[in-house]
Amino acid sequence: MTKKVLVLGEVREGTLRNVSFEAIAAAKTIAGDGEVVGVLIGDAVEILSSELIQYGADRIVTVEHPHLKQYTSDGFSQAFKAVADAENPDAIVFGHTAMGKDLSPKIASKLQSGLISDVTAIEGEGDDALFIRPIYSGKAFEKVKVKEGIVFITIRPNNIAPLEKDESRSGEVSSQSVEITNLRTVIKEVVRKAAEGVDLSEAKVVVSGGRGVKSAEGFTPLQELANLLGGAVGASRGACDADYCDYSLQIGQTGKVVTPDLYIACGISGAIQHLAGMSNSKIIVAINKDPEANIFKVADYGIVGDLFEVVPMLIEEFKSVAVKS
Repeated sequence: MTKKVLVLGEVREGTLRNVSFEAIAAAKTIAGDGEVVGVLIGDAVEILSSELIQYGADRIVTVEHPHLKQYTSDGFSQAFKAVADAENPDAIVFGHTAMGKDLSPKIASKLQSGLISDVTAIEGEGDDALFIRPIYSGKAFEKVKVKEGIVFITIRPNNIAPLEKDESRSGEVSSQSVEITNLRTVIKEVVRKAAEGVDLSEAKVVVSGGRGVKSAEGFTPLQELANLLGGAVGASRGACDADYCDYSLQIGQTGKVVTPDLYIACGISGAIQHLAGMSNSKIIVAINKDPEANIFKVADYGIVGDLFEVVPMLIEEFKSVAVKS
């Protein structure tokens, strides 16, 4: 049976997040020979429609309103619910991001639908699709199948590969008018912390520091290594609690969950709470002075040594390789 699948295109600072393209790929698997409809919500988002189509969406519906310039749960839920009512989809796909985690339960409740969150892989397609998600802080995985009703999932970033971009693809773009009312939250201004480089949740390379970095200055070589590899810097809860870095960098059970291609853990002991946020990384490299550190149990490669000696050596080696190439 072919299906119609709605996908929320997530926009940040005027550009589509990569998880939006991954969600399109997941939707294609669910839809079979059906239709994938991208939904763009914001103040001026129609310009992004063609990019979603190039990554596999068949059609785009936009909802534009001044009250949707910044994300609010009330505003976006009203907008998406209106599109869902008009489109009557068989399935819905969001990214398992801060926005997706906040918005998806509200939409599922309004649609009286179940919700499968944090999907990392899909087996089969169409009606036979099985959704794989981690449970027990990543210590086990379960396979879930929807027997009836709307298939509603959120996908973890960096796990489902996007389709190849095809600039020759075209599709219909339509707009839907929605009256946004009864907002309990109105955002007047957004003040962002100065941040450079790659988004941590979507980074292909993450260099993370723990209490072993000893100070805020200890993150400097980690940042240099991350910049060299085109990645982002993360941290353990211990490093954040010690005021070595901001909590926005925290990776773990109470922080961000990341699944990069390469995760370099520097001075991190490997508490179970931290492992829950990074143990599904494709390749894990651990640097720690303690050969008995728990982090080595999940690492693909382990380096027993002082991170302040090892990291500079890695930096110099990567620089030399870059020069030779």
